[in-house]
Amino acid sequence: MKILVILGSPRKKGNSETAAMAVVDELLTHVSSDVEYLRLPSLDIGPCIGCGGCDKTGECVFTDGMAEVYPRIDEADIIFLVGPTYFYGLCAQIKACVDRIQARWSRKYLLKVPFRKEENRRGYLICTAATKGKKLFDGSVLVAKSFFDAIDVAYGDSFLVRGVDERGAFKDKPEEIDNAKAFAREIAAEFRLNA
Repeated sequence: MKILVILGSPRKKGNSETAAMAVVDELLTHVSSDVEYLRLPSLDIGPCIGCGGCDKTGECVFTDGMAEVYPRIDEADIIFLVGPTYFYGLCAQIKACVDRIQARWSRKYLLKVPFRKEENRRGYLICTAATKGKKLFDGSVLVAKSFFDAIDVAYGDSFLVRGVDERGAFKDKPEEIDNAKAFAREIAAEFRLNA
């Protein structure tokens, strides 16, 4: 089994990354897996320009940092999309990556060629935010669901943490660390049932 953790935050070792590490560390105590962390801000990923080039081939016309993302998505059994919510949406680094998944959407929906679909592949959103609004994560969850649909990965669930702003704030919330571990155990249980 392969786990891919897509880190979108521009802040290394920030709250979303710390939350993801808590989930993955606990998950690895229950399932055997290789884990890869992919830090989007370190890749040169340009925005989708809506040129339609991928409509005919299923491949993006640009060769940039996304060339590292596509094959890793193809190989992963579990994908965590990880980052902060800014202004009720996923951060720009994640959104640029998600927008470039248009090539996979085109392959799936226009060319009718799913690139890998297996019943037990799952995608999860791990998202943090500084504020605590009731609908704070609605936009982020919708984008994540669309992303996972385009790459033929079933959306599993989300781990959402409100009220963490300063670096290290997540570590100061033992109840959220417990929630992260519980989230990981639920994922492990689901994979054992579907194995």
